[in-house]
Amino acid sequence: TRGAVRLENVHPFQREMWGISWCFAHNGDVSYFDRNIFAGNDADCPTNTPKVNELNRSCVKIPWIGKSIGVEDTGERYYNPIGKTDSEAMFCSLLNALRARFDTLPSLPVLHAAIASLCNEVVALDSQYEGTTIFNFLLGCGPHIQFAYSWPGSREGSKVWNGLHYLVREPPFGSAHLSDCDYSINFASVTKDDDRVAVIATSPLTDDEDWVEVKKGQLILFDDGLPHLAPDDCFEAELREHGLESDAVPRNPQLEVDMRRYQLRKEFFQGAAI
Repeated sequence: TRGAVRLENVHPFQREMWGISWCFAHNGDVSYFDRNIFAGNDADCPTNTPKVNELNRSCVKIPWIGKSIGVEDTGERYYNPIGKTDSEAMFCSLLNALRARFDTLPSLPVLHAAIASLCNEVVALDSQYEGTTIFNFLLGCGPHIQFAYSWPGSREGSKVWNGLHYLVREPPFGSAHLSDCDYSINFASVTKDDDRVAVIATSPLTDDEDWVEVKKGQLILFDDGLPHLAPDDCFEAELREHGLESDAVPRNPQLEVDMRRYQLRKEFFQGAAI
């Protein structure tokens, strides 16, 4: 990420939206959200005083995304970064677009599709910056759901591959050996029969387990330790009552409409109380 080593630039970043806590951590570089680039224009806070104009170089609007989900830039920026990182600016822009798009809580399949469209919108700008975009993030929304997205790459002059890998640990548990030191742990001795967890990291943390690399441009929703790779897969989490919940914003009552739009398999309807 880009920005000085300061407390306000430390990941993860957190905001409240729709009465729900959203948390964001990013590994990479996205020039479109680099403050040194988008803050170079004083037009957002114009004055006729050169000294004030110099001060106003920090008074700029963060870039807008949202055309891909049908929301145009009206000039409003409800969420704004506290620090100077491209990561926090990107997080705020993502939330601004979702807030502008939805006036009721979207179902998880609809939310997955919207976030995927916004990610595509960001990486579509990559050609403007000589293919330097590295865009890997984790986005938590509420107590259950976490999204992971990867647009991997290596920084100039570096051999380190910045991407995302994940692993699902579930019964029967066994031992695992760390990649960077000679240490093993037997998970069978510290877990229960009904435990399941997804581990997400930049690179595999162990050398004797089957890690999966997130594909370039892939958005995955994780719930209860399980990856959901496509919008229609997300209905399983929705039917477990792990969708967005808030006392501040009403839910969209048309879950069945969403289910039919994504041509959900009929067996998911059974016992769903809809």
